[in-house]
Amino acid sequence: TTEALAPATYSALAGAAGGRSPLGAAALAWGCGSEGPAGPTGGRCAAGGSGGGTSTTTACEGELLELPEDPGARGPSPVGARTVAIGGITTEIWYPAAPGSETGAAAVDYDIRQFLPPAEAAKISDAKNPLQTCNCYRDLPLDGDHGPYPVIVFIHGTGAFRSQSLSQMEHWASRGFVVLSQDHPRLYLADALQLMMGPDLVGDTTALLDALASPSGDLAFLDGHLDLARIGMAGHSAGGGGIATFGDRPGVEVLIPMASRGVAEGAALRSTVVMGARDDGVVPYSSQVSGYDSSPKKKRLVGLSNAGHLAFSDLCGLLNSDGEDLVEIAIAAGVTNANLFSLLWDGCDDGQLAPSRAIEIVNYVTAAAFEEQLRCDDRRTAQLAALPATFTEVFELREELE
Repeated sequence: TTEALAPATYSALAGAAGGRSPLGAAALAWGCGSEGPAGPTGGRCAAGGSGGGTSTTTACEGELLELPEDPGARGPSPVGARTVAIGGITTEIWYPAAPGSETGAAAVDYDIRQFLPPAEAAKISDAKNPLQTCNCYRDLPLDGDHGPYPVIVFIHGTGAFRSQSLSQMEHWASRGFVVLSQDHPRLYLADALQLMMGPDLVGDTTALLDALASPSGDLAFLDGHLDLARIGMAGHSAGGGGIATFGDRPGVEVLIPMASRGVAEGAALRSTVVMGARDDGVVPYSSQVSGYDSSPKKKRLVGLSNAGHLAFSDLCGLLNSDGEDLVEIAIAAGVTNANLFSLLWDGCDDGQLAPSRAIEIVNYVTAAAFEEQLRCDDRRTAQLAALPATFTEVFELREELE
C-alpha cells in the first residue's frame, strides 16, 4: 500500500526523488469483561466476532493490573524502555515494569538528532536541539508478577522515527501492553532526508512478529510474558498502509490506521478504527472515509475537526527552547533536503487543534479500542460510542459493529 498524498505534495516530493515515489511500496469483535469489585481485571472471557467472514473465539486470560475507568488516564504500571535490534532494525520496546522499580531512576530523553544521518546531526547544536522526554525509564525489570501481556506494534510515517508517537506508546504500555516500534529502513527520517525510499513495512513487521514468537537475546526478557493471541497494530500515514493487511496474521485482532486509509479483510481481524483529520492536507479526509467504507466490520470511523495530518503524532509539539519546530530547526541549520519536509508539516499551525489536546483524544480512542478487544473490557464499547459527546473536536463518528 502506498501512502496517498495530496497531488501537489506528491509531485513535489516525487520530483525531488527523480520521479520516483518517495514513499515506496509499503506504504471490533465483541467486548467482554470479568467484573470484580472494581471492574474488569483481565479475567477469562470469550468473544465471537467477524473478520473477513470468519468467526472465532478469543479468550482474555492472565492477571493484569486493574485499569482506570477513563481510557485516557495513565495506567497503573511504570513504563520501562529498551532499545534492541531485530533483523538489523533498531527497535524500541515500552513495557509494564515492576511496580516501584522506577524509584530513583532517570526518565528517558530521546535526542531527535539520533534519527538523522551523522553529518546532518552535527549541524544542530545542543542549544537548538529539542529533547523528547518520556515518562519511562531505561531497562527496568518487566513486571513478571502479572501478564501475559497483549502486544501492540506501531509503524511510523514517512520521514519520521520510532518515537514519533511516543505519547501514545507510553500510554499503552502504562495500561498493560508491550509496545514495539521500529525505525523502518527507507521510510524513517535519516533515509528520507537522503531520498532513499522504498520501505518493506510488511517484511519488517513480519520479521518483528516472528522474533516475538521465540524471544531470545535482547528479547529474552519477554520470553513467557507475551500473549501473541492478542495483538493490536496502529500506524500513522504510510504506517497505516503498512498495517493494512495484517488482519490475516494469527493473533492480530485490532488495526488502527491514522491519517491513512482502511484495512483489508483478515481471518484474525476483529476490530478496526480508522482515524482522520478533516483538514489533513497530506492524506485528505476523504481517503479515511473511503477506507472506512471498504474495511470489514467491526469498524469505526473517528474524524477530528480543526486538525491536520500530524495530529496523530507528537511531532507538532516537539519544540526547542526558542519555540522552533523540527522543520524550522533543520532548515535553519542547513540540514540537507529539510525544506522538502515542510510539505508534510501539516496540522501544526497556530489555531489548529493543540498538540496536547490531540494527544488526549488519540490516547483515549486508541486505548479504548485496544482494551475493548485485547483486554475484553466491555466498558470501552459505550465510551467509544459517546466520543462526540466526550470530545467536541470529534465531528464524526461512524460505527458498524455487526
